[in-house]
This record gives sequence, C-alpha cells and structure tokens, in this order.
Amino acid sequence: MAPPRSSAQAGKPAADMTLADRVTQVLARQIRGGAYPVNARLPTEKFMTQEYGVSRTVVREAISRLKSEGLVETRQGSGTVVLDPKSSEAFRLGLPDGNPARGVLRIIELRRGIEAEMAALAAERRSDAQMAQINRALQAIDRAVRDGGDGVAEDLAFHIAISRATGNPHYTELLGLLTRALQDAIRVTRGNEARRADLADEVRAEHEAIRAAIQAGDVQAARTAAFLHMQNTARRIESVDPGYWSGASGEAANRLARANLGAVLREQPAKSPKKP
Repeated sequence: MAPPRSSAQAGKPAADMTLADRVTQVLARQIRGGAYPVNARLPTEKFMTQEYGVSRTVVREAISRLKSEGLVETRQGSGTVVLDPKSSEAFRLGLPDGNPARGVLRIIELRRGIEAEMAALAAERRSDAQMAQINRALQAIDRAVRDGGDGVAEDLAFHIAISRATGNPHYTELLGLLTRALQDAIRVTRGNEARRADLADEVRAEHEAIRAAIQAGDVQAARTAAFLHMQNTARRIESVDPGYWSGASGEAANRLARANLGAVLREQPAKSPKKP
C-alpha cells in the first residue's frame, strides 16, 4: 500500500514510521491547522482508506490515537468529531520529544503527591479489613514475581487497596480513570527493576515501608515512605541505559507520550476497579 501523503513525524525518522504513524500525523496536522474545524466530522473510513492508500485497520488505529490525544471523539449519530486542539494540549500527560523516559517520569511526578497523601490518609483511617487487603495485595506481588510474572497488575492492585483505605472514594475513582497510564508506567518501571536484583529488593523494601507505616497508623511515616518510593522510582528510570527503551518498554513509554488526561476525563465516568 502506498504511504499517505505526509512528511516524517516530528522526532521520529521517516524510515521508522508505520502507516498508522503517518496517517495519524497527517490528520493531526490538518486538525491543528484548521482544515477540520471544531465539531466538524472526519471523513468516513472508506474515504480515508482510498485517500491514504491504507487498510481500514490502519485508519482505525490512527483514529484511536487521535482520540487518545484529545483531538477527536466519537459521538452517537455524528461519527468522529473534531475537538478543540488547544484544549487537547492542556492535560497532556506526556509529549513526544525523542525522550522515551519523559512520559514515564511525568506520570511518576503526578503520582508522587497522590500516593503520598493516599498513604497518609490510609494510615489515619484504615480499618482492619482494609489493612488485611493491603497485606494480601503486597503478598500477591511477591507471588506473581516468584511465579515468573511481571507483577504489574498486582502492583497496581496494591496501590488501589491503599486508595480504598483512605475513606475517600475519589482516590480510587481517579486511579480507575488513569488505569491504562498507570499500567504502562508500572510496566516500564517494574521491567527496569526486574533486570537487577538490587533494584527489585529496593522496591520490595519501599512497598514494605509503606505497608508497615499504614499498619502502625503513623501518618507522617506513611506519607514520607510513599513520597520516597515515587522519588526513587523516578531516579531508577532516570539512570536506565538507552537500550532499555527498545521493545515493550519503549512501546509503553510511547503510549504514555501520547496519553491525554483531558481526553480521558471527557469519556463516560469510569467504574472504580472491582475489589478482588
């Protein structure tokens, strides 16, 4: 299939671009340039497959990426509609700039204050049943790693268990809204940490410090432990060697670079993650 009529995506060599990259880049440029005004409908899939010489699968992937960037949304009865591109920049979690670590670090920075306050509130308010759930969640991470898993889902479940112990359901709802971004960030950080036993041990000790402070009801210690965990997570990512960003870790980092909080918040309210 002939590639769409587009120049190379910013920061990405033309040779490395996929057809979906190219179509996304063309459409994004047209939207930001005003070719498609706000509330205008994008052309049909059939038209775009013919215009760009690509398959429907490629077009659908491009539309999905535009949605994640907050440039379009699907409206019942109206098809795919253009949103205000200026609004799409306001809540960007990451910006493609050639540095795959940057999107991950921005998520970690966002989490730092959230996780610290969640841990502090959990130490102050948690019930015995909620503490038991936090304990089980931490044990589940260990089991997953022992069994050869990456522990990503279990790591997220540990933080969700802490969010439930705050007594404020909005923390759990917020984690639910950000689940995809959090999963990608955790996948990148855990993948890096799994490569070295000393880093894995650091993370285990940091999780245990959070758990122990919540168990003891020590508000300040819990806040500090969670803050330091995020700070150390950022340090571990900053020191990773460039070769780490090939493969799945690089793909997850690139998804974070395209993630857009404004687009997420415009979607229907997400349900809170179900209790295990």
